[in-house]
Amino acid sequence: MTEDVISRSSPAGASSARSLAPDLARGVMLLLIALSHAPAFVGDWSTGPPWLDATAKFVKSLLADNQARNLFVFLFGYGLVQLLAAQQARGESWPSIRSLLRRRGWWLIVIGFLNAMVFVPIDIVAVYGLTLLVIAPIVRAGEPVLWWTGGLTLIPTTLLLAWQSVAAQTDPATIAEIMEPTFAAHLVGSLPTWPANTVLSTVMVVPAMAMGILAARRRLLDEPERHLPLLRRITALGLVLALIGRLPSALLAAGTWSAESAAVRWAVAVAHDLTGYAGGIGLAAAIGVVAVRVRGGRLTTALAALGRRSLTFYLFQGLVWVVLFYPFALGLHDDLGYAATLGIAVAVWVVSIVLADWMRAAGHRGPAEILLRRLVYRPFRWRRG
Repeated sequence: MTEDVISRSSPAGASSARSLAPDLARGVMLLLIALSHAPAFVGDWSTGPPWLDATAKFVKSLLADNQARNLFVFLFGYGLVQLLAAQQARGESWPSIRSLLRRRGWWLIVIGFLNAMVFVPIDIVAVYGLTLLVIAPIVRAGEPVLWWTGGLTLIPTTLLLAWQSVAAQTDPATIAEIMEPTFAAHLVGSLPTWPANTVLSTVMVVPAMAMGILAARRRLLDEPERHLPLLRRITALGLVLALIGRLPSALLAAGTWSAESAAVRWAVAVAHDLTGYAGGIGLAAAIGVVAVRVRGGRLTTALAALGRRSLTFYLFQGLVWVVLFYPFALGLHDDLGYAATLGIAVAVWVVSIVLADWMRAAGHRGPAEILLRRLVYRPFRWRRG
């Protein structure tokens, strides 16, 4: 997810030459996350032009919903292998690395908890942390174990996501409906639901995480020029499957057609959420293909800078949503239509690119990356000293 959640960089800050494709993918991922999250903070989706809001719902359903997270998690799994390889190259034993991963997991839970309390209840950082605590050894598991783990967890995960999707079709509840009027109330508003949401979400990350680990073992994004034929096949297969499987749900979201039958609604939801895994992995492969051709450009450099600071700018998005939409801040939750929120999401992403590139030029890491590195690695150094 972030340079320090999944980086190959050393604790001291020195790093080997970084691969471009993973950082580009993280930069693109932040756009999809913003598109996925922003509409949840609006209470009335019908304030804009109907045709424009319908188009926005179509785009969000097709591109972002339950696909952004899978790209997110795939890259998290990919980065864990990078971290493992870096530690092994320094001569660290598995018990030391496992301890590092678990310490990282605990701090990610803390950061995710604070994100959910202070910013917004939509959080995946703590989910990453809990997953690391529970299944840290999966990072070095054999390929058959990874395939079986991904496949077996895919079934309950898809059914759980489909249940959520079907429920949302009949009752499209949003965060705007549960916003607290004061900041003090907001700080404790997520406490009752945060533990259960975090635990339930953990199983959702395992399938794409396992695929990310497998991809990293073959260095598909680290050395995309060596794997272009395979990356192109993954891109084509993943994106075509995603288009076919997610199109019915996107049309349903846009109001182009309606499904009266519960069986049809469930079939649409299952297809949408299942092929979201294919789409997330296909997007990662597509970015790997693109990375071979776009090295050195200004936009490429800026987008990669964003990817290297993705934890900082993931949290930055939460801050923006609070400032813009919550009643104790600007309170725009009842003033914007669906399309307008997607426009804001794109604007936040563009601002993030500009800020990340400025930080790169000034030689600054993201503050969240710096904090996490200090929390995780300093105890590690003390024990070794």
